[in-house]
Amino acid sequence: MINFKRDKNLERVKKNSKWDVVIIGGGATGLGIAVDAASRGYKTLLLEKYDFAKATSSRSTKLVHGGVRYLANGDIKLVYSALRERGLIFKNAPHLAKVQSFIIPCYSFYSKWKYLIGLKIYDWMAGSYRIGASKFLSNEQVVSKLTSIKKTGLKGGIIYYDGQFDDARFAINLAQTASMLDATILNYCDVNAIHKDENGHVSGISFTDLESEETIEITAKTVINATGIFVDDILKMESPTHKNLVRPSQGTHIVIDKKFLGEDDALMIPETDDGRVLFGVPWHDHILLGTTDTPLDIHTIEPRPLEEEVEFILSTAKTYLNPAPTRKDILSVFAGLRPLAAPKDENSKSTKEISRDHKLITSKSGLITITGGKWTTYRKMAEDTVNKAIEIGKLTDAPCITKTLKIHGYLEDKQEGHWQIYGADADLIKDLAIKNPELNQKIHPKFDYIAAEVVWAVRNEMARRLEDVLARRMRMLFLDAKAAMEAAPVVVHIMANELDQTESWEEEELQQFLALGKHYSYEA
Repeated sequence: MINFKRDKNLERVKKNSKWDVVIIGGGATGLGIAVDAASRGYKTLLLEKYDFAKATSSRSTKLVHGGVRYLANGDIKLVYSALRERGLIFKNAPHLAKVQSFIIPCYSFYSKWKYLIGLKIYDWMAGSYRIGASKFLSNEQVVSKLTSIKKTGLKGGIIYYDGQFDDARFAINLAQTASMLDATILNYCDVNAIHKDENGHVSGISFTDLESEETIEITAKTVINATGIFVDDILKMESPTHKNLVRPSQGTHIVIDKKFLGEDDALMIPETDDGRVLFGVPWHDHILLGTTDTPLDIHTIEPRPLEEEVEFILSTAKTYLNPAPTRKDILSVFAGLRPLAAPKDENSKSTKEISRDHKLITSKSGLITITGGKWTTYRKMAEDTVNKAIEIGKLTDAPCITKTLKIHGYLEDKQEGHWQIYGADADLIKDLAIKNPELNQKIHPKFDYIAAEVVWAVRNEMARRLEDVLARRMRMLFLDAKAAMEAAPVVVHIMANELDQTESWEEEELQQFLALGKHYSYEA
């Protein structure tokens, strides 16, 4: 097994104070950069203040896609790049990403032709990475696939193909991949100072290990700010007069029972009442409905869904589904903040005007900041960032190899149920349960997760908190908040034993998680 142990990685940092590349931020972008930098042979350190993918990177719509909406907005360059990156994700992480069929129900003949023509262009843009051909569906075909779709006025539909994945699991596997390539990866480490040399050039950072409260100072040839919605906080640390680069946009999702849609196909609503796109996506035997696009002026690690966002999703669903979900059908509700590059017009409130493409910025001091972008293009964002780091840090040039680099857990064979997301690790977890029968017990009757997965998450996936396991190593908090809270006492007890923690730690973790879980449950 790879060396992905937090205590060992912390000791490694203490013994090695000089690094080629130091990355601040452990979401999709930062972890992708760590993989790229380490694969080129650079001495790489990544520091995450919370858990990996705690913020935006675990709260997406779970799509690996070019972005049909962006094509409609004329952002051809982004779509073209994203479709190729989608193809690379399928090749390099088949255990985490899969082809997903999407159906657009049409209620006019004009819309049928409009969407089909647009999606044929979308297919064509994918080139050799095409994963399916868009085509017309009859009324009968649409109803057979989306059993709850409203039939009144239905004129058939369009089926097209895109990708679907588990975002937080992908992040964990990226962290493991970087570790396999000899990067040093740490969560719960808070960067609190950026150091400069006598010439005003960034020369290193200081961070605090949030578990021991010890502060450690290191030097680096390059420092990369990949903190998503928090990039401005780091830039202000480097330059107090910095003006914000990011305008956060909140996306909220609700999770409901799969009975509201169908077995296999996703629903795509291309034009809602206010011009947004809404998806209904099968995910872990549930249905994910979203997303919203609400501009905000504040950013927080645990954003709260707004009442009007939940109402928007339910009312839109009611227009297309019968029966439609109501508040009492919501199993979990969560929000994430997109780090969109701020518009030039400071008075602009529309996030539709803000590009979804990434921005790479180098401060006068040499601090490199990467912001914007989307999950699907994480690899290309990382490649561009490391190329910039080579230039700024005067590193020995080395080519990018991540187009063909397999992600940890790589397995082409499909596996039953939730075991699919573990890829090659699934058999190792099952072996753990065979050798220790008490670990073969389910942690909750509604889910197939077993105790061995909790042990595995602590031993091999750097899970440190109860939330790390139930929200991101497993996705129970995002799928059914009530069930996650019911499973919490069992899970935290297993974790306490594995981490050699006290009863007071166990009780404190449990209470904190139950308080968090209430924000994910939605009472009518």
